[in-house]
Amino acid sequence: QVQLVESGGGLVQPGGSLRLSCAASRSIFSIYTMGWYRQAPGKQRDLVAQITSSGRTNYADSVKGRFTISRDDAKNTLYLQMNNLKPEDTAVYYCKATHTILNDYWGQGTQVTVSS
Repeated sequence: QVQLVESGGGLVQPGGSLRLSCAASRSIFSIYTMGWYRQAPGKQRDLVAQITSSGRTNYADSVKGRFTISRDDAKNTLYLQMNNLKPEDTAVYYCKATHTILNDYWGQGTQVTVSS
């Protein structure tokens, strides 16, 4: 079993920055693909950014050049640096651990609100 706990959400003005964190209860980054997803009210949950066990990253087109996914293996922590935030980035952001064979895990989510 793996617990994922997100933090770092909040209210920020357009153009501002936030850094989200996702702490894993044990070391899994060497075998799991880690991702950030978001879900706005009334919409489906979508992939924002992903980092594979080998460190390869990919991003949704809407966040390319503004968001950066990274991880600290020693701290078992995943990050999402979000710059130049826009109102359309408002959503609940979730951390997910994905494996082709083992169980997948989700965090509880953290709210990000971009508003003036």
